[in-house]
Amino acid sequence: MIESLFFYIFAGVSCLAGLMVISSRNPVHSVLFLILAFFNSAGLFVLLGAEFLAMLLVVVYVGAVAVLFLFVVMMLDINFAELREGFQRYMPLGLGVGGILLTEILFVFFNREEMPENVNLLSEVSNTRALGRVLYTDYIYLFQVAGLILLVAMIGAITLTLRRRENVRKQLISTQNDRTREETIQVVKVSNRVGVRKL
Repeated sequence: MIESLFFYIFAGVSCLAGLMVISSRNPVHSVLFLILAFFNSAGLFVLLGAEFLAMLLVVVYVGAVAVLFLFVVMMLDINFAELREGFQRYMPLGLGVGGILLTEILFVFFNREEMPENVNLLSEVSNTRALGRVLYTDYIYLFQVAGLILLVAMIGAITLTLRRRENVRKQLISTQNDRTREETIQVVKVSNRVGVRKL
């Protein structure tokens, strides 16, 4: 009874947080709602007995990905007014994709097969070891491709933050190393109680 109550609480908050992620006007609020959705999804994993996946979801997604999103949103100079201009134009496409996904979810939900009662769900192998076996044997190539995609995403984030902007001074190491003593140091004769005049 109490597990069902927690399931509906976690599932309801996750759905509401996901809705707020796509409907919030402030991108920082969207990232915070995304973090809330991750925490509630981790709670659902705990109810399923997959503690490792719950911990992984909190550490990786909340601790790394969501914080990265937050930094990118706050650091980049994005004109959100321009981004919202194309919202109405792409709404039919978004509604179509959302309808397809909702149809697939309903199809899977109503056509699922009941699990036989004689299947023992609790085996002697922990879920961490079982997940490791599956990842590094059956899905090793997909696991490597996922790592490559994350690497490309990281390089893309670095490229976005290091782009040249107007009125922003950038440190050029080669220019600094090419400077000579004569260019950087000027010997000025200072009279007593007069000070240095502005150059």
